[in-house]
Amino acid sequence: MRFAGIDIGSVTHVLAIVNAEGAVEVKATPFGEDAAGYEKALALLGAPEGLLIAMEATGHYWKNLFATLSAAGHSIALINPLRTHRFAGEDLARTKTGALDALAIARFAAQKRPPALHLSDELADELRELVRLRERLLQDFGDRVRQLHRLVDLGFPEFTRYVRTLDSELAGSILRDYPTAVAFRGASVRRLAALRYDAHHRVGLELARTLIDAARRSVGQHHSPPYRIQVRYACDDLDVLRRRLRDLDRDIEGKLREHAVGQLLTTIDGIGPNTAARIIAAVGDPAAFHSAAALAAYVGTIPRLRHSGKRQPAHAPLTPIGNAALRAALWMPTLTAVRSNPWLRAHYERLRARGKLPKVALVACMHKLLFAIYSVAKHRRAFVPQLAAPGTVQ
Repeated sequence: MRFAGIDIGSVTHVLAIVNAEGAVEVKATPFGEDAAGYEKALALLGAPEGLLIAMEATGHYWKNLFATLSAAGHSIALINPLRTHRFAGEDLARTKTGALDALAIARFAAQKRPPALHLSDELADELRELVRLRERLLQDFGDRVRQLHRLVDLGFPEFTRYVRTLDSELAGSILRDYPTAVAFRGASVRRLAALRYDAHHRVGLELARTLIDAARRSVGQHHSPPYRIQVRYACDDLDVLRRRLRDLDRDIEGKLREHAVGQLLTTIDGIGPNTAARIIAAVGDPAAFHSAAALAAYVGTIPRLRHSGKRQPAHAPLTPIGNAALRAALWMPTLTAVRSNPWLRAHYERLRARGKLPKVALVACMHKLLFAIYSVAKHRRAFVPQLAAPGTVQ
């Protein structure tokens, strides 16, 4: 049995091969991220029989190489960089280079024998890209809203007393035409009242009069035209981003309907299409984990116990090892599920009755929700809640 380690880079990768005893068979050799480099790597690797390739999942730089090696019939294990870092620390390594890292990864594979992975299905990859694009657009949307808040706080600070949320279509439509308090001077009440902010609603006479009166007394009367330009640009950007997010939500729902597991996940109360898509994007098929507990450990909804000697703390924080992004994405769905899902609400109420703090109980509900996700994926059946009998302890 031979074991190859590949240190992934943006332009150049490094490959090393060892045997089962850890002796070097192919010394660390660089190859490029191009067709010629891949041919060189395939020649160094040789026949795929009796060979396990290990590499770290470094950003997106590993994906093309993974696909090429998989197509050539090689078995590949993707390694968490934290594991290889700690493995190298056992030898008190003081130097870090691509060549040393490739050799360390190969020796890690020889000792730990990590399981080989396969390319995820095409639908999961498409969902992953759509979810990541949506996250980037949401970040841009939030940035524009924060910029708009600053500008409105300076140019018409009283505006948010009457239009509460600046990320709404109502706020965007008004501020695009009347970006500062000065812009309301001489404004027609009827014209402002007739302004449409979506296909069905107008601003209305009451809000129009209130805003015009507030603008006359506003402390933001002194701001110059550049503020108006910035407000209009921010409103235009928010309008574009809002339309793109709606289009993306439709695309995600469409792809999710084609994904058997993703569609089944939406049968769990509290998990909508976007949450189901984020789960598939993060873990692929949840049933690929060997147990529900393994899925929960991956997400990080397990306590970090630190009981040693005389130190016996009453509470344990969450483990810092886990998919923090997925854990954060599941927080609001858990809150929703606790309200709308009788099965999870009963679990939450039992924990609170036993004296658990609200947040502790909610994390425990997220943990239980992950068990339901795993069960649905494992059995390929829609979720059917099973309520405990009164007085039963779970």
